[in-house]
Amino acid sequence: MKRLTSVLCIGCLMQLLFGVIPVIAQDSLNVTMVGSLYNFWWGAYDVALSGNYAYVAIGVSGLSIVNVENPTRPLEVGYYNTPGYAYGVAVAGNYAYVADDSCGLRIVDVTNPQSPVEVGYCDTPGTAYAVTISGNYAYVADGDSGLRVVNVVNPSSPMEIGHYETPDIAEDVAVSGNYAYVVTGNDSLWRGDLWILDVATPENPVLVGHCQIPGMANSVAILGEYAYVAEGYYYYNGGLRVVSIADPHNPVEVGYCEAFCPAYGVAVADSYAYVSLCNDEGEGYFQIVSIANPQNPVEMGWAYSGGSGGVVVSGSYAYVTAWNSLQVVDVTNPSQPVEVGYYDGRGYARQVAVSGNYAYVPDWYFGLRVVDVSNPANPSQVGHCILPIFANAVAVSGDYAYVVELWNGLRVVNVANPGNPVEVGYYNTSGDARDVAICGNHAYVANGADGYLRILNIANPESLYQVGYCNTPGHALGVAVAGNYAYVADGGSGLRVVNVTNPQSPVEVGYYDTPDYACRVAVQSNFAYVADRDSGLRVVDVTDPTNPFEVGYYDSPGAAYDVAVSGSYVYVADGVGLRVVNVANPATPVGVGFYNTPSIACGVAVSGNYAYVADYYHFEIFDCSQATSAPNHDPTKVPVSFSLHPAYPNPFNSATKLSFDLPIASHVTLNIYNILGQQVATLINDWRNPGTHQVIFNGSNLSSGIYFYRLQAGDLSATGKMVLME
Repeated sequence: MKRLTSVLCIGCLMQLLFGVIPVIAQDSLNVTMVGSLYNFWWGAYDVALSGNYAYVAIGVSGLSIVNVENPTRPLEVGYYNTPGYAYGVAVAGNYAYVADDSCGLRIVDVTNPQSPVEVGYCDTPGTAYAVTISGNYAYVADGDSGLRVVNVVNPSSPMEIGHYETPDIAEDVAVSGNYAYVVTGNDSLWRGDLWILDVATPENPVLVGHCQIPGMANSVAILGEYAYVAEGYYYYNGGLRVVSIADPHNPVEVGYCEAFCPAYGVAVADSYAYVSLCNDEGEGYFQIVSIANPQNPVEMGWAYSGGSGGVVVSGSYAYVTAWNSLQVVDVTNPSQPVEVGYYDGRGYARQVAVSGNYAYVPDWYFGLRVVDVSNPANPSQVGHCILPIFANAVAVSGDYAYVVELWNGLRVVNVANPGNPVEVGYYNTSGDARDVAICGNHAYVANGADGYLRILNIANPESLYQVGYCNTPGHALGVAVAGNYAYVADGGSGLRVVNVTNPQSPVEVGYYDTPDYACRVAVQSNFAYVADRDSGLRVVDVTDPTNPFEVGYYDSPGAAYDVAVSGSYVYVADGVGLRVVNVANPATPVGVGFYNTPSIACGVAVSGNYAYVADYYHFEIFDCSQATSAPNHDPTKVPVSFSLHPAYPNPFNSATKLSFDLPIASHVTLNIYNILGQQVATLINDWRNPGTHQVIFNGSNLSSGIYFYRLQAGDLSATGKMVLME
């Protein structure tokens, strides 16, 4: 299998696990998703090729379909979010078969690559790491459950019909003729094995041969009378092992080509083996080995890649997955492989602004993306401006988009031609810029941890300069401007009201200390609407800016990160999804619609009947017309039972979402423990009302490994496991 993860002993905390936790179901009411774009990759573990398309298993983001008709310009055209963590993929006919970690084998109809649809699944008992198809059967390397054989003659109703329990963790599988070749790894002994199973009768696989591999066996490919095994693990060098399988009952290693770091993926074609390598620092390489003489495999050439992953070869090109990307390598000259194409799937949609027919999406890694939303059902990216890194938020005024970047201040992008956005100006705010609002000739920047509202003159977008600032007591995370006042969402210091009549000398004149952590703010008429993280939406009367006071609140199920207001409705991005709240009576806000998004909803903008959501790995468009015409009653349903949902994503990099259901009000604690049973974080320790609740766990200050989250509500408790991969 082409995976690179750490497998740790969970020993002393196993007693905390209480059976299988149900998968969280997507739900909605009065809100419909009409369009979506992007499926930002978090990992790229395997690749299969069929026709003009590469099918990539991309971890938490599921299955990505990339058009490689022009190898120099691969382009993602479709995706499907599998419920688990996609490690492996195979394609046969009109179907893609995905090895989806604890969610087993998923079968996806790819007849229309732009709109893949899951048609069936088989929930294997172990952890599905790899899959191959032969005839009417799918062969799944299922981790500690060995090899599972699934009949897929009817893709909508796959059924496991046979299995073989390998002694160690099944990492990968290949099938040739009547034999299945399974490679397994043993982390404690730092070795692997090749197992040969007779599958002439798929219902009863029988072991006929075995060959020990000195290092960790990660991947296997078959050509003729030889099996080619990619081996190695983290700090230990590996390479390519060649095993003669002429006699399946007596496989024997006959050749070895050492590599300077572990090998994780292998493909073979003609007289060459194509191997993906990765060292312990995450640096990847692509190696070509001559196997004209299997007893003496010889390296011919190599090239850099983005990391370890799967590899497949077709004609003159090799397609290699590397962390968050797909690399296309011309292998016409095996001694000098050359990268000719590259698709980088990285990105995080942090926030969104809409102006006219375009949405402007700041991408954490790649600057500003411009999306044509004239047809909400078919949004398409038309322009992209690469900025240094960590784009947080954006505001649009006239022909310019103003993007704030963490540690890089304010960037000004000319978007007069949406197809060719160009950066024209820049000002370093000397802090971690979090949000921006535009009013007249001034930009108001919430400058994060240093607690400053900075005011910049933008009369000439190419020559910005600061004219004034106001030091707020907290972390300035959000800002809105109305009339002569700027309203700052100041983290733990709540809402701060700043008089900006004289931009050179802004003065705080009032504040309201919200219950939790003010993340963003929107203002309309005499009210400020504050996204206050775990305490939801707070409605603050700012008729008298010197004396703001709360008049109402809405306890959203998740953590309120962003807020937008239009007419009598407020739209909240609360991690769990999108909430539509009627605030016609500000004292009694009422939820009238919602949509639980597939990722972490952290930004929202509104135009007409549509809400535009930055959903971390995705950008989505929702029709809210039914919600805004719904009767004025709260549709939120109280859960009927206590439940702790799986962390999402899992494994995760830095942040993951934890959700749970409470049928009755309870005192709740949610703690995080490491592998030694030591408590490393407390996320919740207070009273919670009935409903679905959510919190984001940020593990950026912790080391990679297995962690446990334990929920206690009164006499009820539940525990889940998650894996942090930095």
